[in-house]
Amino acid sequence: MILENKVIIVTGGSGLIGKAIVKELKSEGAKVVNADINVETDLEKGTYKIDITQHEEIAYAVKTIFNHFGKIDGLVNSAYPRTKDWGDKFEDVKPESWAKNVDMQLNSHFVFCQEVLKIMTEQKNGSIVNMSSIYGVVGNDFTVYDGTSMTSAPAYSAIKGGIINFTRYLASYYGKRGIRVNTVSPGGIFDNQNPTFVSNYNKKVPIGRMGNPDDISPAVAFLLSDKAKYITGHNLIVDGGWCAI
Repeated sequence: MILENKVIIVTGGSGLIGKAIVKELKSEGAKVVNADINVETDLEKGTYKIDITQHEEIAYAVKTIFNHFGKIDGLVNSAYPRTKDWGDKFEDVKPESWAKNVDMQLNSHFVFCQEVLKIMTEQKNGSIVNMSSIYGVVGNDFTVYDGTSMTSAPAYSAIKGGIINFTRYLASYYGKRGIRVNTVSPGGIFDNQNPTFVSNYNKKVPIGRMGNPDDISPAVAFLLSDKAKYITGHNLIVDGGWCAI
């Protein structure tokens, strides 16, 4: 129970990885608020309906959650909003689509962190985990898409790389205020993708399989906890060895 009685907001807690994070944090004793567009607001049940692409909603949500619980110990930025043309090839991406995705993903991280950090500064404690990706760390291996129509969204690498260094900035800026900020970068997560892609991926990754959401969630719980009390500005890569080769 390394998170006993800690109040933690998880954005996108109804998503593939977000759902596993919520489950893991609860199992470790946390009071979790799933801040997601696909739930209804019921703080007694730990849900809060929010569209994080609407920045004015974030400030109101954070204030409401704080007023209900009296504190906010942690934040996990796991939400992953994107446009309908997400996944188009680089040469087909329209500048307005690029800008929209950066705004929805990277800028929502900024706003959520800014609002929560106001409270954590007053508390003089808190921990934030921003979710990034191996493709925020290393270049894309496009051979894993051979034999499929799949590709990797160009904005993804820019956004995820930006999240990692933004996290380092926050860690440096807020460290003396008793607040820690870290990143978790998952490798590829199995989600019933094209079997050819899965086979290609499994052949490359040292552990020999794609990740599962419950491979990622314990790393998030650890970084939020006092077990990681001297860790800040770190990017914890959970990828089955992908970045090691």
